[in-house]
Amino acid sequence: MSKIKTVFQCQACGYSSPKWLGKCPDCGAWNSFSEEKQSPKPLKSFGMSELQPLSKIVGGREKRTLIGIQEFDRVLGGGLVNGSIILIGGDPGIGKSTLLLQAVAKIVGSQQSAVSGQQSNPPLPPFSKGGRGGITNSKLQTVLYVSGEESPEQIKLRAERLSIDSDNIILLPETLVENIINAANDLKPSAVVIDSIQTVYTEELTSAPGSVGQIRESAAKLMFFAKRSEIPVFLIGHVTKEGAIAGPRVLEHIVDTVLYFEGDRGHPYRILRTMKNRFGSTNEIGVFEMTDEGLMEISNPSELFMSERPLNVSGSTVIATMEGTRPLLVEMQALVSPTTFGMPRRTSMGVDFNRVNLLIAVLEKKAEIHLGGMDVFINIVGGLKILEPAADMGIISSIVSSFREVPIDPKTILFGEVGLSGEVRAVAQGEARLKEAAKIGFKKAIIPKNNAERLKGDLGLTIIGVKDVEDVIENIRI
Repeated sequence: MSKIKTVFQCQACGYSSPKWLGKCPDCGAWNSFSEEKQSPKPLKSFGMSELQPLSKIVGGREKRTLIGIQEFDRVLGGGLVNGSIILIGGDPGIGKSTLLLQAVAKIVGSQQSAVSGQQSNPPLPPFSKGGRGGITNSKLQTVLYVSGEESPEQIKLRAERLSIDSDNIILLPETLVENIINAANDLKPSAVVIDSIQTVYTEELTSAPGSVGQIRESAAKLMFFAKRSEIPVFLIGHVTKEGAIAGPRVLEHIVDTVLYFEGDRGHPYRILRTMKNRFGSTNEIGVFEMTDEGLMEISNPSELFMSERPLNVSGSTVIATMEGTRPLLVEMQALVSPTTFGMPRRTSMGVDFNRVNLLIAVLEKKAEIHLGGMDVFINIVGGLKILEPAADMGIISSIVSSFREVPIDPKTILFGEVGLSGEVRAVAQGEARLKEAAKIGFKKAIIPKNNAERLKGDLGLTIIGVKDVEDVIENIRI
């Protein structure tokens, strides 16, 4: 018999140690080591793959199938790729199981009340239909839904609430990955859903389900199954209190696509965000609304994020940002008030905290707006997180507006990056941002001067190009 080896493994990053440690030397997590028993077994060989010169490989788009939920298809890059493995993470109760149950119902064509939006959905990114790849709208036949947490009766209750009833959705209450793969090989479904990966384990390891070794090995087996059979596999993953998917980051390296389902339980809106995608662009988002009948698509998020926007109020402005290939208009609010303490507070929600401090320093140095005795609070309405520097001009404008108690014209849109010397730099996809603003009903746009010089044609907006912070403050009429 092979000797059983005992190791201590960090549950945050996967670092292994022969003895227990209080602090992980790799990631710095405290009290994260747990004992795991490992019995070395020879790896199974699947045979050597055929050697192929790069010049002989036929290129072409991957084979895709449209699910039927356009917001979901968008974040996947234009549809579901055969043989791909998709990881969906999110807080407990955020709607991951509901989203996938609605998706598999669309796949088999059984959902009676279709997921719909208030307006026509925007077009998906273009994909070639020639060669080996392309997009097909044909309905797939059978989906295997593996539940390791809920009983079939609980899933049936959710399906009834969503008006889903189909013989083509096959439920399997199982947690052993070998049994799951055997069932999938026998059934040959069009897609497999694992709910959740933290409950699945392999009999080759003696550690408990949910441990680093079990998650890694189970995900690897499912990945090999997906690639050999060309059957797409969805994995639902729990997240830790820090917001990362439970288990080491190696799980995110194994899969092809990583999606995060974000949202506040106090609000009905949910955002499905792409963090990694080997078959499409990253940072795409899909917007949904949680209702009694399930998740409903929001086809025009710009109107959603500005639906309750106050007019003629100081500290409020609208910026144009890009999420992947989609332009979004969001409201940015700032509150500047005198501090009662020796150290003024700086708080930001939805934008980078260090970026806000940098822009405050630029205002004090280049525009002579002294904020040393002021508390500054920045918030992006709607729970959206903006990472691109094109929001710099909106941050500066809203801070100055609140500081001087003078509102900005509500029909004005802003975007642009601000440098340390106070200059305003051009950003990418400026014309797409302006077209979205004109569609919503804005009349004026304050943009970087270089972006204004590159525009072609009349977009129906009064375009004002600015070159530095002083020009921005002057043109927003504060």
